[in-house]
Amino acid sequence: MYPLSLTLKGFRGIRDGLGMDVLTLDLERLAGDAELVALAGANGRGKSTLLDNLHPFLTMPSRASAAGAGGFSYYDHVCLPEAEKDLLWLHAGRRYRSQVVIRSNGRRATDAFLFEAADEGRWRPVQLPDGTVSDGKTGTYVRCVEHLLGSAETFFTSAFSAQGKRQLSSYQNGEIKTLLADLLGQEEIRNEGKKAGQVADLLKAGLASVRQQQATLDEQIGRLDGEWQRLEEAPMRMAELAGILKAAQSTLEAARERLAQQRAAREQARGTETVRGRMSSERAVLIRSGKEAIEAIATQKKSQQQRLERLEQRVATRRTQRASRMQALARQRQQCDAVLAHEVGVSRSIHRLAVAEAVAAAHGERVRAAREQVQALARCDNALEAAGVRAQTIEREAGQAALRAEDLARRFGLTREVPCAGTGLQGQCKLLGDAREAQALMPSAQGAIRRLADDRAATRRQEEALTAQRRALEHGPQALAWAEWRESVARGRTEQYGRLAERAGELRQARLRREEIEGELAGLQVGGESAKDETPEEIAERSDIAQILEALAAQQTQQAKHYRQSLDRLDIALAALPPAFDEQRLEAAQRAVVDAQATAAEAERAHLQAVRDVEARSALDRQLRERRCERQQLAAHTARVEAQLGSWNLLAKCLSNDGVIALAIDDAGPALAGLANDLLLACYGPRFTVSLLTQLETRKGEQREGFAIEVHDGESGQSKRVEQMSGGERVWVNECLVRAVALYLAQNSGRCYGTLFSDEADGALDPARKRMFMGMKREVLRLGGYVREIFISQTPELTALADAVIDLDGIATAAVPWAAKVTE
Repeated sequence: MYPLSLTLKGFRGIRDGLGMDVLTLDLERLAGDAELVALAGANGRGKSTLLDNLHPFLTMPSRASAAGAGGFSYYDHVCLPEAEKDLLWLHAGRRYRSQVVIRSNGRRATDAFLFEAADEGRWRPVQLPDGTVSDGKTGTYVRCVEHLLGSAETFFTSAFSAQGKRQLSSYQNGEIKTLLADLLGQEEIRNEGKKAGQVADLLKAGLASVRQQQATLDEQIGRLDGEWQRLEEAPMRMAELAGILKAAQSTLEAARERLAQQRAAREQARGTETVRGRMSSERAVLIRSGKEAIEAIATQKKSQQQRLERLEQRVATRRTQRASRMQALARQRQQCDAVLAHEVGVSRSIHRLAVAEAVAAAHGERVRAAREQVQALARCDNALEAAGVRAQTIEREAGQAALRAEDLARRFGLTREVPCAGTGLQGQCKLLGDAREAQALMPSAQGAIRRLADDRAATRRQEEALTAQRRALEHGPQALAWAEWRESVARGRTEQYGRLAERAGELRQARLRREEIEGELAGLQVGGESAKDETPEEIAERSDIAQILEALAAQQTQQAKHYRQSLDRLDIALAALPPAFDEQRLEAAQRAVVDAQATAAEAERAHLQAVRDVEARSALDRQLRERRCERQQLAAHTARVEAQLGSWNLLAKCLSNDGVIALAIDDAGPALAGLANDLLLACYGPRFTVSLLTQLETRKGEQREGFAIEVHDGESGQSKRVEQMSGGERVWVNECLVRAVALYLAQNSGRCYGTLFSDEADGALDPARKRMFMGMKREVLRLGGYVREIFISQTPELTALADAVIDLDGIATAAVPWAAKVTE
């Protein structure tokens, strides 16, 4: 795989590093035939973004969080709604074009196309031998690329050293075996092993189904065997039930004969029963008519009793109403007496109300006078406070005036001390001029001091007058509180007298109502002197009711006597008739027939069930023979499937990473180690030699499949794992191993990618080792037949050793959209 040109549109790393949305890198023009090509520039210019896209695989290895399909997403590294990657590359003498379009406006989507240059120069979609065509789907694109270049894991392990790439020493056993199997061309063997494993899985599933059928058959055989055991005595039980059925049928015939005899006896007794029935009917009619007559008399007696009860109820109701009314009037009289009990207090309140109102008015005047005195005290306090403030202001102004007078006196006193006084220079002396100005201002300052002294004296006189006035008024709040309390007491007394005086009308109404109540009570007491409280009409009604009740009692006695005589006559005639037919004997005979029928039916059902059990036992014999035959066939089939499963499991194990592939890897280990040692010897000297261990010793001293890299140090004579080496030494050994993998891949599998890639793999090396590192690059290109290696290094010395340098710093500073500096 040999990249020719790359165009990136909308990639975040290019926009952030170079400020460009579209960048085209023409390697044919910029690098020419150079073997070592360096991408140079400051950090953040987008070098890794360019290098990560100089291959056709759908990933950016330095940005991938994990290997595989879910470890990378283009959407996190593009900044336009539609980003694009366009890569032209050469492989096996043919030109290919990879176009990847990443859409992130709304619904995310990625289209990937792989084209091949036809003989006539046109681009056509790549088509695989199995008919797969690159149709824009990422799945078909990946299949086409891997058909041409192999797996992405192998490519990025052997030909591409990305930033943060896992070292071979950190690979797990399964991962390194998968990688080496791909290097050795063992993928087809592993696929065959997978197919064998799939066949084994299918056989396991089928075996589980067969075993489930066998368990079902065992269950059916057990159930059928249990049923057969239950029906084992069916023939003997059928013979016994046949005898029981015959006896039950004989008993039924005898019961039917007895029932016929009882029916004939009942027919003979029907004439006598007709006479008895007629006389019984007459007796029933007599009883019914007697009851009706007695009930009619009882109804009349009940009606008269109800009439008497209503009379008694009217009298009792009248008595109750009169007693209730007298109690109500008594309660009203007590209420009137309670109101009249305040008559003396109301009269006294009416006489004292005017005096109480006058006293309350006088106390109100005293409260107003005391309130005015309190207000005058407040005004006096405010005036005293204002006078104090004014006195403080005067004191402050007097101090300032005194200080000013002293300053003026000091300035004026300089006229005696200045040496130019009295000379020709005194007109030009500023000090003498200032002193004369102070002399002119001194009278006004002294006048201000005298004025302020007069104001202070006036203020003091005002404060003394206000203080004397305040002493005269200082008892005002106590006087106001006392006056307000006495006013409240007087007003409360006045209100109390007013409320009592208002009840004079209530007293008059209570007196009138009490007189009415006394009159009504007297009338009720006179009307209630009668013993029974009955009117003449009610007395007459009571007498009438008593006469009617006596007549009804006599009639009831006569009717009962007549009824008893007729009933005795009919009873004597009925007793003279022959005894009636006993229906219980007929019913007993009928029950005997029913019981015999039930017994015979039950015996017949039991005999029929026994016959069916015998037939079922014969059917169970046939089913048991059939199920046991099926179980034998399934057991033989299970044995055949288990034998096949063992063979396929063994084949899958042999064709897996731990089988033939492990043997091939064991054979390839020395070759890989030899290539790595050749690189170490050619580039770094004879100090380190590498050996690849595919069999590791456990704690028990046993050998197991594994993978480890052991390094022998020629200077110290010790061997240790690569994980125990220093960081620079580990990078050194790991890069030699990676390039040895690439060389082995090119020499043994015929798969040569043509171009190698490396991104800042020399960071942990010292300057001397870095120069050796560049020598190793050229040695790998020579041994493996590679055309070019494109690398990134932050070491200027290594960049200068490259055959061509593409300087990305020139892009950011150039005036044209694209500029690149090439040094050969």
